[in-house]
Amino acid sequence: MDSLVKDFRTAFAGMKGDQLAETLRPDFHTSSHKLLAIWGRGSLRETTSDLNFLFYSDPARLRLSQEETTGWFEIYLTYWKAVGEIIAVEGSRKDGKSSNASWTKVYEAWKDLTLQVIRGYTHYEFENWTIPCLYVAGKYLRLFAIRADEERKSGNEVTSESVMQDDFDPESEEHKMLEDCTRHLNRIFQTCLNDRAPLEESRKWGIYYAINLLFKSYFKLNSATLSKNVLRAIQAGRGDMPTLDKFPKSQQVTFKYYEGVLSFLEENYVEAEQHLTTAWHMCHKDANRNLELILTYLIPCHLLTTHTLPSTHLLAPFPRLQKLFLPLGEAIKKADLHAFDVALRDGEDEFIKRRIYLTLERGRDIALRNLLRKVFITAGFEEGKDGAAPVRRTRISVTEFAAAIKLSSGEDIDTDEVECLLANMIYKNLMKGYIAHERGIVVLSKTGAFPGTKA
Repeated sequence: MDSLVKDFRTAFAGMKGDQLAETLRPDFHTSSHKLLAIWGRGSLRETTSDLNFLFYSDPARLRLSQEETTGWFEIYLTYWKAVGEIIAVEGSRKDGKSSNASWTKVYEAWKDLTLQVIRGYTHYEFENWTIPCLYVAGKYLRLFAIRADEERKSGNEVTSESVMQDDFDPESEEHKMLEDCTRHLNRIFQTCLNDRAPLEESRKWGIYYAINLLFKSYFKLNSATLSKNVLRAIQAGRGDMPTLDKFPKSQQVTFKYYEGVLSFLEENYVEAEQHLTTAWHMCHKDANRNLELILTYLIPCHLLTTHTLPSTHLLAPFPRLQKLFLPLGEAIKKADLHAFDVALRDGEDEFIKRRIYLTLERGRDIALRNLLRKVFITAGFEEGKDGAAPVRRTRISVTEFAAAIKLSSGEDIDTDEVECLLANMIYKNLMKGYIAHERGIVVLSKTGAFPGTKA
């Protein structure tokens, strides 16, 4: 514990929040020697005695207030206990406790630490520069909760990939520990939100990190709608909060991404496009995984709002997105309804998992518009009146459209169904004109018959 408390003193004396938070980082795979040294011989009595001396009696101790001293003493004692559970579950305890170790015990021990850290701000007068300690507590509380839930479901066979898997998991079973975790993450959020100190001393500087942890957890639980409560809370308190652009760029990107996805799920595609575009432009150029997540929703937004498709160049760094979106894009460009249906079916599982299936399904209307436009262009021109230049033919029979749809989709379709499709296209402003049912023709506008195209 001597080395750990020495690091604490150095970070605290320099008011280095990130450095202070590092003393609480529990990553066994990158810091196993550090954690094993902290655990020592595993004696609670010896550890308590050491911490008592280092915090209360050592001549080299920091001169903190009684409240702060108590707070940090409790945190490091609780941290030591959590380290013991982590070492046990990793199979490195020498006292026989590894045999019945579990990630659930790790989660419970780390939860105790998280509550002690929160208590430091609510009871022990911790200053706001120490907020990164809240970040570490909340981050690993979430990861340990996921490991505990995965352990329970998979019979102890848990991999690191299961911890870092994508945040959306709509088909998963109930996440008991993660649900419990969100309650404590919400306490971190409230601890930051409700601080009434002046901004330069406020815990509000930790609010977006806490919000992003909540967003990730709610989406993992398939409870994205709960995120709206968080958005409403920050909207209500925005008057006495720092503006988003004052926070680290990484926090801004994550927040705008989730804000965009929430708008997307509510089918507010214009607003979603704005948030996601902001996240895209701010995201680091080498953060390919994050860029891929943003594009997963930004591409369908563009498809519906501007009827534009991603280029091959844009998707070049993202093979998975190429596989998902390029076949759809090619089908839309070629007005090939059958190819569109095949591409949608081939990517169905992934589209449903990402919650973009229904949105992409609407892209069939764009493919159909392009097909109807081809019929319109193929219809050619008719002679102008009184020697005027030829004008494009604007009266086209329903049977011509029906033949094109049948050929493109590979399915039989009667004229009533075709008229229904045409009426729907007119209603959606993808085609301008009207249907003359008695005459069996469609009368198209002489100018801009197909909005969003050159025809």
